[in-house]
Amino acid sequence: MDFLRWTLIFLVLALVSAALGFGGFAADFAYIGKILFFIFLVLFIVGLIFGRGRGRTL
Repeated sequence: MDFLRWTLIFLVLALVSAALGFGGFAADFAYIGKILFFIFLVLFIVGLIFGRGRGRTL
């Protein structure tokens, strides 16, 4: 879940940079956030697939 937190941080940084007029920084932050989001998405799907084999433990 660490990738999701970093994705949200870069999203906020991109929005703040865009609002303040720093276009280059906003594009960089958005690009990094997009990459982290897709890494998180892949890891989430892999976790769902491989987590199905385990039964519920109480």
